[in-house]
Amino acid sequence: MTDGAGGAKEGFQILVPLAEGFEELEAVTIIDLLRRAGFGVIVAGLRSGPVRGSRDTVIVPDSVLEEVLEQQFDMIVLPGGLPGSDNLNSDPRIHQLLGRTAAAGGLVAAICAAPKVLASAGLLSGRRATSYPGVLEQMDLPDVQLCSEGWCRTVT
Repeated sequence: MTDGAGGAKEGFQILVPLAEGFEELEAVTIIDLLRRAGFGVIVAGLRSGPVRGSRDTVIVPDSVLEEVLEQQFDMIVLPGGLPGSDNLNSDPRIHQLLGRTAAAGGLVAAICAAPKVLASAGLLSGRRATSYPGVLEQMDLPDVQLCSEGWCRTVT
């Protein structure tokens, strides 16, 4: 992901999908930090128009998800929040993009309540995972090792 000088790899494309009820701090921080690092970040709303976060902050995405469905991303980052994570989880296009990205060797990441989307997409099977307390514990995930103490990093 870096060039020889420690900068961002040219052409590395990251998708941050936004659904109504996303957690503002998680979305804006990820978008800002990745862009400052020189990565190409596309913010896509599930529907056209502005997207309202869980604390009533309104974000205008770069694109609508439908317009980027056929694009190949190197990474997808899902911000958490409720009902944002549930809205992402109920959209089959998100599951399709996550599965395709992971199958191509890309990275997928989820924050707070959003790991439920990775679990529902079948991407946590045989892995360690963490989430906002209680989110993954409410799901039937016998082949996922839940990590709730200390440092837990899951890379998919």
